[in-house]
Amino acid sequence: MSFHYFAGAACRALTARKDGPSLYDVCDPVLSGPAGGDPHLAKFYKTALGNPALRVLLRRAGLPELRDEARLAALRKALARARDEAEPDWAAVGQPVADLVDSIALDHPKPPPAMFVGAAPQQSQIDGVIRDCAQHLLGSYRKNGFLPTYAAFNLIGDPDFRGRELIMALTGLNARGYKNSSLLFNLARVFIARSKAAAVVNPPWNGIAEPMWEPVQIRHRSAYYDAFFIEALLSYVETGLASSADKIAAERAIAGMVDFCVNISREEVEGIDGARFNVITALAPAPHPRFSRFFAQIKQDLGFGIYVPDCDTTACSISAAIQAGCTDPIIDQPLLDFYAGYQVRAGVNEPRVTVPLNDNIDYEGGVATWIDNLAGERPYGNDLDPTLNLDILEVSFRNLARWKVLETPARLATVHRILGFQKRLAASGAFANPRSHIYYLPELYSAYFGRCYATFLSLPLAAQAAIDPAGDFDFIRHRVLSYVKGELMAAEMNVFDAALALIALGHLGADPRAFAPALNVIVGAIGEGGRRGPFRAYEWNKMKTPTRILVGGPEVTSAFVLMGLAVARRRMVNGE
Repeated sequence: MSFHYFAGAACRALTARKDGPSLYDVCDPVLSGPAGGDPHLAKFYKTALGNPALRVLLRRAGLPELRDEARLAALRKALARARDEAEPDWAAVGQPVADLVDSIALDHPKPPPAMFVGAAPQQSQIDGVIRDCAQHLLGSYRKNGFLPTYAAFNLIGDPDFRGRELIMALTGLNARGYKNSSLLFNLARVFIARSKAAAVVNPPWNGIAEPMWEPVQIRHRSAYYDAFFIEALLSYVETGLASSADKIAAERAIAGMVDFCVNISREEVEGIDGARFNVITALAPAPHPRFSRFFAQIKQDLGFGIYVPDCDTTACSISAAIQAGCTDPIIDQPLLDFYAGYQVRAGVNEPRVTVPLNDNIDYEGGVATWIDNLAGERPYGNDLDPTLNLDILEVSFRNLARWKVLETPARLATVHRILGFQKRLAASGAFANPRSHIYYLPELYSAYFGRCYATFLSLPLAAQAAIDPAGDFDFIRHRVLSYVKGELMAAEMNVFDAALALIALGHLGADPRAFAPALNVIVGAIGEGGRRGPFRAYEWNKMKTPTRILVGGPEVTSAFVLMGLAVARRRMVNGE
């Protein structure tokens, strides 16, 4: 969006007619004075929502229904209960806010149909973009000592997060700070979405993945991100386009990131049966995440003071380390034994999913996200994401022999149940519905399925037959290809959409002629990132609580474009 767009949108927000009490008319009498009860609620309000810039933007954003004194009083009473009670009834506290959340209308992006494109770019152009992306990654690592990723807030919230989901979050999350921030962010989003401020906070964009244009972005480092940066640099070396100097630089960066994943981010936890395992946490202890002091405090205020490991970061980090040739004993652990304890089995442990925001899908066979630390803390409750489960399958295939999966009936059964979960997701078409996903978009699920499928195909035929006797992988493959070709690529794409489409198409064996639209989008957008890199930052993953938090960055876009082009190039040049 241009400066003129934001200037005009801000002007309209600042001069709009006020039509009822504002967010600050509601909250100031309860939360702006000396903090009583739980001090975090008032502190969060003053820091996150009471900052001067947001106050100015929302000062004329009012809700007419709050002219009703009884309704206004009920809302303030709910906030006071959240502040004062030692153990609030969070369903009751959240209901007045949930009712307001249900008054807003948000939709997922619906890009217009794409123009027909027949010819692909020249191979030299594709190779040039691969080199540009690689130089961006290597240069950033050399400059920073790591590859940064960014988090940004879109206070409009997630379209699939309605009043019902707010109550789920308030009753299913464990950390009070996280409940507080979810409550207040969702109250604020009503005033934003129903006012002229919406155009400032949530401007339109092209494609599906949201560009990260929010003014405040939190730079940080995570083992989860490093795992995919490792894969991107490995794919660059495998193209044969890297110079000798680039190979050395890539190997040095890869070694540093592997160490960050398997050593610095390692944490010991306890399995369901009491056995100890080493897993990987997404946010290592300070100073390793590289937060500034200011944003480290914001992290605390948001309710992320205690951060626990997760099943996805563990799977992706171990997979990347293996691909990089790591021999650390951590990779020898049969993690399927650990994951089995977090696997949902109908009628046995369904309550493990305490925040079922995507309860439109059948959880049977899926593995939940968050891992209890040794103190038994689980601040975010637990949820279950389909894409995470693809990553567990992928790392299990890489370790098939090492973990003796085929020789151990219980481990093979865990794999079969995850595959059954994925088969039902594909058969129902739910994988293509954004609501089915907690942290990712359907297009990213498709790319990650391609990654998982490629690893599956690398196994001996006998192993493939033991894992997938019914041919479920091919069934899912056809469904995913249909989505990528018929929905994702049939509409206008941005660079990140196009990169994910290429990863899916390339790994799933699509005809290389189908690559042309995505290739042209990428080649045509080179330079859009300005001084920060070849491309701008886009949504890679997200959180729906406490509000919509996007994660990505220019380096992330370069990594995924590099991986997408490398996969496409291999198919186009070598037919692989």
